Amino acid sequence: MSLSKRTVAEFLGTFWLVFGGCGSAVLAAAFPKVGIGLLGVSLAFGLTVLTMAFAIGHISGCHLNPAVSIGLCAGKRFPAAELLPYIVAQVLGGIAGAGVLYVIASGQAGFSTAAGFAANGYGAHSPGGYTLLAALVAEVVLTFFFLMVILGSTDKRAPQGFAPIAIGLALTLIHLIGIPVTNLSVNPARSTGPALFVGGWAIAQLWLFWVAPIIGSVIAGILYSAVFEEPVEAKAGAAAAD
Repeated sequence: MSLSKRTVAEFLGTFWLVFGGCGSAVLAAAFPKVGIGLLGVSLAFGLTVLTMAFAIGHISGCHLNPAVSIGLCAGKRFPAAELLPYIVAQVLGGIAGAGVLYVIASGQAGFSTAAGFAANGYGAHSPGGYTLLAALVAEVVLTFFFLMVILGSTDKRAPQGFAPIAIGLALTLIHLIGIPVTNLSVNPARSTGPALFVGGWAIAQLWLFWVAPIIGSVIAGILYSAVFEEPVEAKAGAAAAD
């Protein structure tokens, strides 16, 4: 599959993640009487990745996240030469998803991005009032384990065909943990889209939601590659035995 087609898939997939996940938070989380709440928003984010993993996983790998692409590169699963096109496509997809969500949400009387528009934040802009340090640790650790699930479930030695389910459920779980802390990012593209429409504080705090997920993903990629990947010698031996 050509790089251009794969980047289009990444654009569409990231659009779906931001529109579906952030859309559930903005439009449905507190909807009168039938609001889906934290559990519903967490599940929505997991479902966006699960559905897109089945839809485009065979096309682009369904990264939908600059931190995932960088972590896979660190883990020697993705070529560095293709990082920039993937990241650009993901960020543009996230912005487009947030843009469409903004058009829909602003159709309601009294709508204002002052409520947050699902942007990520810390301190006064953390849903639970968590500090910068708490937000940093949460984003690094949760991204680390998200990447570990991705790397492990897509390993050739893992049961085949189940990776989308494991990855979608992992994203649901880390949202259940992280939404009270930062609204949960673990994804710079997901953070960038809403932040551009909120402006002000969201733009000022956006750096954390690039830096922390990338740190967590790189640590996971390096660790998995160094400790858990099957040694080249073992692969060669298995091939010879066949």
